[in-house]
Amino acid sequence: MNERDSEAVAAQLAARGYALATSERLADVVLLNTCSVRDAAEQKALGRMENLAAEARRNRPGQTLGFMGCMAQSRGAELLAMPGVKLVLGTQKFHRAGDYLDEIFSGGRDKISDTDEEEGSEGAIKEHLPMARGASITGYVSIMQGCNQYCTFCIVPYTRGEERSRPISEIVEECRQLVEQGVKEVTLLGQIVTSYGKREIGFRDGKSAFVQLLEAVHEIDGLDRIRFTSPHPKGYGDDLVEAYARLPKLVESAHIPVQSGSDRILKLMHRGYTRARFLEIIGRLRVARPEIGITTDVIVGFPGETEEDFAETISLAHEAQFDNAFVFKYSQRRDTPAAKMPDQLPEAVIEDRHARLLAEINHIGKARYERFLGRTVEVLVEGPSRKNAARLEGRSRCNKIVVFEGAPRHRGQIMDLKITRVGSFTLYGDPAVVGLD
Repeated sequence: MNERDSEAVAAQLAARGYALATSERLADVVLLNTCSVRDAAEQKALGRMENLAAEARRNRPGQTLGFMGCMAQSRGAELLAMPGVKLVLGTQKFHRAGDYLDEIFSGGRDKISDTDEEEGSEGAIKEHLPMARGASITGYVSIMQGCNQYCTFCIVPYTRGEERSRPISEIVEECRQLVEQGVKEVTLLGQIVTSYGKREIGFRDGKSAFVQLLEAVHEIDGLDRIRFTSPHPKGYGDDLVEAYARLPKLVESAHIPVQSGSDRILKLMHRGYTRARFLEIIGRLRVARPEIGITTDVIVGFPGETEEDFAETISLAHEAQFDNAFVFKYSQRRDTPAAKMPDQLPEAVIEDRHARLLAEINHIGKARYERFLGRTVEVLVEGPSRKNAARLEGRSRCNKIVVFEGAPRHRGQIMDLKITRVGSFTLYGDPAVVGLD
C-alpha cells in the first residue's frame, strides 16, 4: 500500500515537471514514505533520514528532505527538528506534495508540516506514473483509506483515519486506464478492503459494496485477473465466498490475517471473530475454490499470551494449512490499548515463539508447495526473475511464484507451465514441456 501511495505522489510530481532522479545523491527532493505498524519500521526510517541528511551536508547542501505517511502523521511537526527535513506530509495530504514543494522552493515557507484531515483525500491516490503500453503487467488501485476496526495492537486507525471509500465508477475507470496501458492484473488495496463502501454504498441485492465493486471491475474487457489485499475475516460473508466460485477473473488466492489461534487473545486484540469462525471461513473458501492459496498474518508475543495460547496458534496453523504466513513479533505502539496492557512479554520469549512458529509455517508451506510437483499451473508472466534475470517469473492464480526459462516475448502472456522442481516458496517450470523453444 505504501508503494502505491509513493507511486501516486511521484506521478503527481511528474505531472508538474519533476523528473525521477537516478539516485538519492542526485535528487533535489527525497521523500521517505514511512510506516508505523512496528517500532522497527520507524527506527529504520529515522536512521535512513539521518544518513540522507549527513550525505546532503557533504555533497548536496541544497537538497530538500521530507517524511510522508504513517510516521509523519503520528509524529507531525516534531520531525522538522531533524537536520535537513523541510516537509512532513500526513496520510491525507499526499496530493499536496507538489504545492508544498513549490512553496518551499519559491521561498514562501522554509518548512511545512501538514497532518490535518482532509475530506475527499481517499480519491487523491489515483495517478500512475506514465508508462509505455505493456511496460507493467500488474497494477495496484487504492479503493479506500482508513480503518474503523481499532485492533488493540494497531496504530493504523490513528494514522490513517476513519474509513472513506471511493465511488465504484472512479475505481473502474482507473482500472480500465491501466488495462489500456497493458496491465493484465489489478490488485485492489485498502486497510480493510472488505469494509469498502459500507456507509457510502451498503448492501444491494444481497451483495456487499465490495462484491459489487468486484463485479464491476470483472466486467472490464482485457483484464485477466483480480486480486485484493488486505481483508478482514469479518468481511467474508456468503456473498464474497460465492463470488470466488462465480467470478473467474477473481483468482483463487486469499490473504486473511488471523493474528492468533487463541480465542482469549483474539478477544484482547479486539478482532471480532473466534478461532472456529476463522476456520469455518477457510473451509468454505476451499469448497468454493478447492485449489485456493491461503496466506495469513500472525502476531506472537501479544501481552498476556501464555504458552497455552501460543500452542493454540501452532495448532491453528496446522489445521488451516496455510500456504505461507507473515509472522510478526508484537511491537508496542504508543497510544494503542495493548501498549498499556499488563503482562508485557520479555523479548527473549517473543523471539523464541517467533522462531518456533516460523519453523512450523515453513514446514507446512513446504509440504503444500510440493503438492504442485508434476502438475500444470496457469502463470501470468510478469518479467525477469528477481533472483536471476536470465529467467522469467510470474504468478499462478493461487499466488505462487513460478520461475522458468523463456523468451522476452512471453512477458504479459498467460501460460500453462508444468512444475518440475520446488524450491523455498518458489515453483520451477520446464519450458521444454510447454514448447517455448
